[in-house]
Amino acid sequence: MEKIQYKLEVFEGPMDLLLQLISKKKVSINDVPIMEIIEQYLDYVRQMQEENLDISSEFLEMAARLLYIKTVSLLPVHEEAEKLVEELRGELTEYQDCKLVAAKLQDSANG
Repeated sequence: MEKIQYKLEVFEGPMDLLLQLISKKKVSINDVPIMEIIEQYLDYVRQMQEENLDISSEFLEMAARLLYIKTVSLLPVHEEAEKLVEELRGELTEYQDCKLVAAKLQDSANG
């Protein structure tokens, strides 16, 4: 039987992966269905493990952070989960803004 092969994209870091998952949903960072994104992120990390790729500690740290958010959100009173999600959204927004500025700077340097 032939083994199924996956082509995994290369990301600069865990924030890059999260932004790509969000852009696939075509939603604003503020409207992200966080539980769905967590599942997709963890699936991606599992695929990297199955392909025997070296997974950097940054990706594993983000996976642990996302699992913690998911766990806390399952508690009856999940105020902490809401705070953690807002914190993550803020970091993603800042990261996205930095990527846009870096792209503009690169364009102006090349032009």
